[in-house]
Amino acid sequence: MIESPSLKAVNKQMAQTKEGISSKKKKLSPDQHEELLRTLKARFEKNMTRHKGLEWAGVQAKLEANPEKLWSLDEMERTGGEPDVVGHNKKTGEYVFYDCSAESPKGRRSLCYDREALDSRKENKPANNAIETAASMGIELLTEEQYRELQKLGDFDTKTSSWVMTPSPIRKLGGALFCDRRYDTVFVYHNGAESYYGARGFRGSLRV
Repeated sequence: MIESPSLKAVNKQMAQTKEGISSKKKKLSPDQHEELLRTLKARFEKNMTRHKGLEWAGVQAKLEANPEKLWSLDEMERTGGEPDVVGHNKKTGEYVFYDCSAESPKGRRSLCYDREALDSRKENKPANNAIETAASMGIELLTEEQYRELQKLGDFDTKTSSWVMTPSPIRKLGGALFCDRRYDTVFVYHNGAESYYGARGFRGSLRV
């Protein structure tokens, strides 16, 4: 996948935000560690069409070697994302996880798009924003392209919608993008970045 210059700028901003928010190492307790691995393994084995040709042993070895990534997956799980492996980069050896819950993760809804949007609201502010929430979890919002890739693996967001990474030119003009699936078709829409809805959250990606 080739990133546009505008998306590269957004991703750089997200990386800087993640670094600023996450200054402490995050690690699960032994019990949490084992419970999450059991959950991820069961989901992996139940949904083999999402990762044909891959074996759980390789995924687990990567996770065991990267406890901070396991912590991020736990945050994805805790907020209703149901993360699962959707790809593997043979060159880097990285496994790619996306939120694969049927609907937009319940624990991440009613969020505006980013900090600028949140600060622009004079009243009725939401609790947080999608970009900083993702950064605090150590993950990134799906791009529109990644969202469409996910939708090839199943039917997602048929009753809800999810914020996706918004190119800088659109964001500079006050807008932000979100996607859903209706009428067996994936749609991308725009909204004011300061808007938020009970049926809209965001889906994240994580490389391990």
